[in-house]
Amino acid sequence: MVVSNRTAKIALALAGGGPVGGIYEVGAMAALAEALEGIDFNAFDIYVGVSSGAFIAANVANGLSPALLAQMLVENSADEVFDSDMLLRPAFGEYIHRLLTVPVLFWSSLRQYLSDPWHLGLVESFQGLSHAIPTGLFNGSGIDQLLTKLFSTGGRSNDFRRLRHRLFIVATDLDTGESVAFGSAGYDDVPISVAVQASAALPGLFPPVRIADRYFVDGALIKTLHASVALHEGADLVICINPLVPFDSRLAAQQPLEAKNPSSAPDHLVEGGLPVVLAQTFRAIIHSRMRTGMDRYRLEFDGKDVVLFEPTRDDAAMFFTNVFSYRGRRRLCEHAYQRTRRDLYRRRHELQPVLERHGIRLNLGVLKDHSRSLLSHKRRPDLASSASALDASLRDLETWLRSRPHVAP
Repeated sequence: MVVSNRTAKIALALAGGGPVGGIYEVGAMAALAEALEGIDFNAFDIYVGVSSGAFIAANVANGLSPALLAQMLVENSADEVFDSDMLLRPAFGEYIHRLLTVPVLFWSSLRQYLSDPWHLGLVESFQGLSHAIPTGLFNGSGIDQLLTKLFSTGGRSNDFRRLRHRLFIVATDLDTGESVAFGSAGYDDVPISVAVQASAALPGLFPPVRIADRYFVDGALIKTLHASVALHEGADLVICINPLVPFDSRLAAQQPLEAKNPSSAPDHLVEGGLPVVLAQTFRAIIHSRMRTGMDRYRLEFDGKDVVLFEPTRDDAAMFFTNVFSYRGRRRLCEHAYQRTRRDLYRRRHELQPVLERHGIRLNLGVLKDHSRSLLSHKRRPDLASSASALDASLRDLETWLRSRPHVAP
């Protein structure tokens, strides 16, 4: 029996990844909440969220359990909360604002060109028209409206200062490149819903969010996870979930046939065109940066534990799901749940001593129960998972037998 360490501070840090990343995080958290005994996901001491992870962290910090969030996604029981069109509303206000600047910019550019046509090129003179290009395609205010409504009922709060536990939502100041943790001293008077909108304002897709006299964009521009926010607040253990990893098509091709996803990956990602190439590039950059940060945490915060959960690099289902699509949310949430369960069991020998230092026990019985599912119906046991678990059990038995003292016949 593990004795709970009541003095330990436990934190949860969630990275970004668009709607699909948020859905993956919910499925992963549901699996972790079932398998980790001695911890309540709604009672962490510290929550840190970035981009879509900010949306999920704000909900969990406000008392919505991973199971309830998963039910909202998987069972479609709360479509009024998770509105599939929330992130796809055109930013008409931004369009109109920029359109109104075109006449002034045009005449200014024309005067500049006519003042010295022999030395000023036409393109050079009219490059000022680029200021009329909208800063975002979609209107992110739906996030603010949705969370304001959600946090106004059920004992929830849209005020950082009224939460039972610390919540930090990280965004980036557009004018300085500085990371700002809303919820920290001096930044805790901003509504949680507005902070989440700012943290999720990915440049090019959503316009920057104005807060006071500053403009903020996606918090992932500087760091992927910002787990250091929790560590600086005194966290002894930080549980991190990162939904975006670069894809390795060669690893995916080596999977057993029964374990492969029906929508198999191409032999070369270039076959997927520009969107797939850009997705791989983006994931590779942010994942490399995150790994560098994880190594730095080990050196800077000696004695603290940071545990990371993320998809494997051969996870075609996660990579080839449209980052801004809700159509596969039922399948993806279940996929994340099952993948995380397998990851927990595979890493049990590595994780158990770390978790036990903080009064948390890994429930192997739950992980060995292959009938568990987030879906409303009971899922039939997965043959690949069962075979993997059987193989691991046999290795455990072999290790145990080797450790027994030899008795002569």
